[in-house]
Amino acid sequence: MSKIIEVHHLYKSYGAVKAVKDVSFYVEQGSLFSFLGTNGAGKSTTISILLTLLKHDAGEVKINGLTVGKEDEAIRNEIGVVFQKSLLDPLLTVQENLDYRARLYKMTKEERLAAIVRAAAAVDISSLMKRRYGKLSGGQKRRVDIARALLHQPKILLLDEPTTGLDPQNRKQIWNTILNLQRETNMTVFLTTHYIEEAANSNFVVVMKEGEIIARGTPNHLKAEYSADRLMITAKDQAHFRSQLQADQLVFSEDHSTFLIQLKKTTDAIALLTKYEQQIVSFEVQQSSLDDVFIQIHNEKEGV
Repeated sequence: MSKIIEVHHLYKSYGAVKAVKDVSFYVEQGSLFSFLGTNGAGKSTTISILLTLLKHDAGEVKINGLTVGKEDEAIRNEIGVVFQKSLLDPLLTVQENLDYRARLYKMTKEERLAAIVRAAAAVDISSLMKRRYGKLSGGQKRRVDIARALLHQPKILLLDEPTTGLDPQNRKQIWNTILNLQRETNMTVFLTTHYIEEAANSNFVVVMKEGEIIARGTPNHLKAEYSADRLMITAKDQAHFRSQLQADQLVFSEDHSTFLIQLKKTTDAIALLTKYEQQIVSFEVQQSSLDDVFIQIHNEKEGV
């Protein structure tokens, strides 16, 4: 795959505060790329530079071969953006909102109509066109926001925490919309999210902290490198079992009546279950989630 976004040695400071420090990464065309980081990580600053909304101090950024800072107007035509807060008017209908936004791209009436029909079909909102935007549910509003970002047929769709504030059902619907859109159009999707598990759908993940990249890789790669499975055991005699684990110098914690033993690899559970078989009431091998991975990445960088 070709690289549609390229960031090389990017720096940005606000006075004495170094918001972005020597950041380099790339995004392959047609991929789903997740950009993670807590507040203050430098994520928003990096995105603002990609969108040509903020000038960087040093480094080079290319969007589909175009250089940020030199070809900004052309770059804006390559990217569709869905911000956390909607840009649409709650008093206008969906149709009116999309028509107004299409006018900003200097389309003719016929071009605007075709663009609206195409974008609405892509995110399944054709039945909502006559309804006021302000009367829609959270999930419906988000789909309209995505349609607004698709009007000019961008090659890159940037989603800034698109499911924030939505309930689990609406989050699932939005994700189905995003994944279907990417699959059917081969559009590059650049995602930022605080719901770490959403990155499981990604082709590649970058994690930032304090202006620097602290981890990168596929979700499976990050799980393999930073996570550890746990063996959960309920024992017949808790005090005796606790003493046994301490004598065997195993790393474990307790959650009420359950013992949580850290595993270096999943198959290590076999030997432990055999050894403690007579003391076990029940057991479960629990695999790490991406939430666990995210916490572990940050803990390792802090030396915890």
